[in-house]
Amino acid sequence: MLVFEFVLVILFSSVLLSALAWQIKVPYPALLALGGVVLAVIPGAPRIVLDPDLALALFLAPVLLDAAYDTSPRDLRENWLPLTSLVLVAVGLTTGVVALVAHALTGMPWAAAIALGAIVAPPDAAAATAVLRQVNLPHRLQTILEGESLLNDASALLIYRIAVIATAAGSISFSTAAPTFLLSVVGSLIAGPILALAYLRIAPMLYQSGDAPSAIIMQFIGTFGVWLLADRLGLSGILTIVAYAITLARRAPATTPARLRVPSYAVWETTVFVLNVLAFVLIGLQMGPIIEALAAGQRLRYLLVAGAVLATVILVRFAWVMSYGVVVRWSIRRGLMQLPKSVKGPTVASGIVVSWCGMRGIVTLVAALALPDGDGGHAFPFRDLIVFVAFCVVLGTLLIQGLTLRPLLLWLDLRDDDPVGREVARARAAAYRAALASLSGDDSRLADAIRVEMEAILKQTDSGTPQPDGGDPGDALRLRAVNAARQALLDMRSNDEIGDAAFHRLEEEMDRIEMTAM
Repeated sequence: MLVFEFVLVILFSSVLLSALAWQIKVPYPALLALGGVVLAVIPGAPRIVLDPDLALALFLAPVLLDAAYDTSPRDLRENWLPLTSLVLVAVGLTTGVVALVAHALTGMPWAAAIALGAIVAPPDAAAATAVLRQVNLPHRLQTILEGESLLNDASALLIYRIAVIATAAGSISFSTAAPTFLLSVVGSLIAGPILALAYLRIAPMLYQSGDAPSAIIMQFIGTFGVWLLADRLGLSGILTIVAYAITLARRAPATTPARLRVPSYAVWETTVFVLNVLAFVLIGLQMGPIIEALAAGQRLRYLLVAGAVLATVILVRFAWVMSYGVVVRWSIRRGLMQLPKSVKGPTVASGIVVSWCGMRGIVTLVAALALPDGDGGHAFPFRDLIVFVAFCVVLGTLLIQGLTLRPLLLWLDLRDDDPVGREVARARAAAYRAALASLSGDDSRLADAIRVEMEAILKQTDSGTPQPDGGDPGDALRLRAVNAARQALLDMRSNDEIGDAAFHRLEEEMDRIEMTAM
């Protein structure tokens, strides 16, 4: 019961922190990290230990699926060069340099040092997106940052997995690791789409049409099932989930009705938030016993190591991104490289932004938590130090970079010509022309009313009149009418003219109308 009450308090506190983060316009993971610090120093806080494999599946599978589902393969293809430089080179450099620093400062075995480097290498999608949504960042930069924070998890955790195996085995050779690495990558990219197609064929048969709770439960079962199956087959759970989610995103919208899609999106958004909260809570609970067991001199030593790794993580990313920009600009000037017309070359300002969007988050926390803690007799070497350093890197990057990123973006004032807005206008015109064509030949009054509304939207779009996403000329009128109707229903229920059963049925009807004007 105590743990249940503790969790309720934590969730309530996280909601307050999220609201505060929105008010002061900072990424909510930064405040969650501060909450984790508070937990670490609370005496008598319960200690919750998760199985390493469970930690990876529970936290990463839903978070990665949610991020990958919104990823555009077209945009990834157009920006393959900067993405490759970040996903492979930046992650590899960060892992290697951090391993060198950790080994030099602590004498940590190379395999464990590489594991630490892989743990702190990948930036976090949630932290960057929380800030990027508050400013008008050029679409290409946002695509690069979101694509990087999705794909670099795979590259970093593949290195992490090999390092953990090497630590357990005592050593591992390149000739042994390379085939495993290649099989994991190729097999995952094949298995993900196949499993997605199988899910789309099987899952709808297992729940009744229109039953949102059953459909959402099946989505979670499919997500965790794909991760666990990939793990059993020796594949990369991350790459498999990413390929699975991207395939679903291309196929599922054509067959998923809105009455299932709307609640599903809300549930997944809530789930990702709760998992971020729990990850920071659990790492904070792990930190408490570690700090208490350290002597004063050891605490200072741990802090020095954490500070060195934090500085390394920030500086390596900055050095690589800015160097990449210099080389690309030089190659373009010399005619050695030609970018597509739709892709602009890197600038100094965009390089600064990408360099500074290196906040670490849930992947780093979960990877540290997943290291064997010795309960089964096989403690990972330097585990306490690695967990401590991982938390400090997350906290440091979120506070240093996360709290200063928005002012930096506003100061640089990066803008573009709104390519997404242009695509929205073009697609809206095509969609409403198709809708009008479907009403051809229907002379009913209802068809005429719908036709008038759609023609008004099409006329606005064709004239280039600015229009908010998802809006149409009738939104304000529709909301006014719905609010009046809702108040009439409330008055009738208050006067006992109708009961709650009738009220809730009509309330749901008003909600559907209101959603069309959101």
